[in-house]
Amino acid sequence: MASLLKGVRAATACFLIAVFAVPLNVVAQTHVVSEAELQKATTAATQARQQNIETIQKFLSSEKAKEALKTAHIEPRRVTQAVSSLDDQELARLAARANKAQADFAAGHLSDRDLIIILVVIAALILIIVAVH
Repeated sequence: MASLLKGVRAATACFLIAVFAVPLNVVAQTHVVSEAELQKATTAATQARQQNIETIQKFLSSEKAKEALKTAHIEPRRVTQAVSSLDDQELARLAARANKAQADFAAGHLSDRDLIIILVVIAALILIIVAVH
């Protein structure tokens, strides 16, 4: 029994020495993700956000879009200002819809009427999302 107690004491002492022998600042400096990777990810997210904002604003600034918004009694300036207050996911989703609508219209899959409806719906979504936030 005495040898078991000595073994437990020795194991505990070794454990405590190992824990206190490593400086805490060395442990704290070990990161899962490096600063360079964080910077790269932040830059990519910022660029994606800016590109999505530009896509939506370009879509909303066409003459057809302005006419459609005025017909629906929605101020185009108000909508374009509201775009920048959307979060990243909402921007990405609306930019994808805008790109798809432009591609479909260019390919002849949408009529002018369909494009106008899509424009008004996207503008209304933007204003609703901003109002809810």
